[in-house]
Amino acid sequence: MIKLKDSFLKQKMMTRVLLSLLPILLLSIYFFGLRTLVLLSVVTITGILSEYGIMRLIDGDKAKVSEALLVTCLLFTLTLPPSVPYWVAAVGIAFGVVFGKCAFGGFGKNIFNPALVGRCLIYVSFPAHMTVAWAEPYSGFPGGLIRWSAGVDAMTSATPMIMFNKEGIMTDYLNLFFGNIAGSLGETSALLIIAAAVYLIMTKTASWKIIVSCAASFASLGSILYLTGVIETDPLFSILSGGFLFAAVFMATDPISAPKQETSKYIYGALIGIVAIIIRSFSLFTEGIMFAILIVNAFVPLIDRNIKIIKDRKKAGKKVTA
Repeated sequence: MIKLKDSFLKQKMMTRVLLSLLPILLLSIYFFGLRTLVLLSVVTITGILSEYGIMRLIDGDKAKVSEALLVTCLLFTLTLPPSVPYWVAAVGIAFGVVFGKCAFGGFGKNIFNPALVGRCLIYVSFPAHMTVAWAEPYSGFPGGLIRWSAGVDAMTSATPMIMFNKEGIMTDYLNLFFGNIAGSLGETSALLIIAAAVYLIMTKTASWKIIVSCAASFASLGSILYLTGVIETDPLFSILSGGFLFAAVFMATDPISAPKQETSKYIYGALIGIVAIIIRSFSLFTEGIMFAILIVNAFVPLIDRNIKIIKDRKKAGKKVTA
């Protein structure tokens, strides 16, 4: 008889990521209600069944579900709107796990972030569920901790970015920082995301090179576009609104789809920031970080390969001169 615990591949690094996400999950429940937990359960069960089913075909009786899958399911859930239908979430995570991870051979072999692969599918396939209706967060204790969801009567039509683009109304920076705004479940509070980033960097779980270079390039190009009048959103508002911070801290730093060479991490992060601000500023999509990470993911092997070649040439040159 196979024990449940024997079917999971434990990974300490993934445990630290899960711990860093717990405060963000709790805040999402406070803002948007207990439905968040049911949504997470649906996503997790679907993700486990999808990965285990495919890995059984690949590895047979030796198949195991990696703890990284739990991180993928939690990250995927936290990028969803509070009112997204369960079936849409299930389709997204199943696609992300099967085609974004298992199709490449399972854990450690995928080149794309599976959570973003799943989100990208439902974002372009079911835009009405992903971009139109956003729940107004609860305020005051106990908030959504004892309530099911925001409900139909508490729906708002816009996130801070959409509100600014349509009506020119700028959301208060304090609300953006603390998270009392409409948006995806885990992307609203910049405070908790930054705190998680500090924890992940201090425990050497996430690369500060990727986070800093990503934020720096995004802010730098955003500042140039803002000062030249090309866009109307200042860099601080751009960073605090939308899912940029969440993706830069948790998605871009994924140890599997991110570069392995230290120098490559600067290039990788910078490219993500540049592509993200370009998509956000000049395309029909209000958010560009999801597409930016997936696009740059595809170039990671090329970046790593060329950086390694350059380093090897330098080493060979030093040996010759010596």
